[in-house]
Amino acid sequence: MAERGQTIPVFPLAGALLFPRSQLPLHIFEPRYRDMITDAMAGERLIGMVQPRDARDPPGLFAIGCLGHIAECDKLKDGRYNIVLRGLGRFRILRELPVTTLYRQVEADRGDYAEPDDEVLGLAARAEIERESRAYADSLGYMVDWDAVSRLDDEQLVNGICQIAPLDVGSKQALLEARTLDERADLLVQFMQFQRMAPGGADGPQTLQ
Repeated sequence: MAERGQTIPVFPLAGALLFPRSQLPLHIFEPRYRDMITDAMAGERLIGMVQPRDARDPPGLFAIGCLGHIAECDKLKDGRYNIVLRGLGRFRILRELPVTTLYRQVEADRGDYAEPDDEVLGLAARAEIERESRAYADSLGYMVDWDAVSRLDDEQLVNGICQIAPLDVGSKQALLEARTLDERADLLVQFMQFQRMAPGGADGPQTLQ
């Protein structure tokens, strides 16, 4: 795990959130990130997921990301990879390092974030998340197995919605940085309601990419 001052490779990807104890499947096709996976698999199998904060080349990075362990790795015949990351814990980027690799590397600090186990919501908060997620999914035209959703624990439910909801990068980053599950659930409800009710939002005409 990345403690203060440990070097980790980072994968900047807008909208792709990894949370502690969650999983994130990724298809790796760019040569620089193929190199990153090859090197990670030869070492501790660690990758830091971060979001780009702008459209520059290379983009600036948000300061907070989440460290992932490559739990599954399938190398395809053409050199691409299908991987599954398992979230270990959030980190703060202290500085980006000058490197000779094609992919970027940072010095990371995980001291800012304690990752408590088994966070749970109150009954009212759980009911609100389920109610608002149904309205949000309906407004987007999503087909959802609500019986399966009801069997998820609170953390799986909240973090899973955060991962798949088509929210903007800034909203996704705020969800990642939320200190507690209660705070994240409250923000998520606000974001879903805003997008659903705003002019041109989820309840209005739009094209899903």
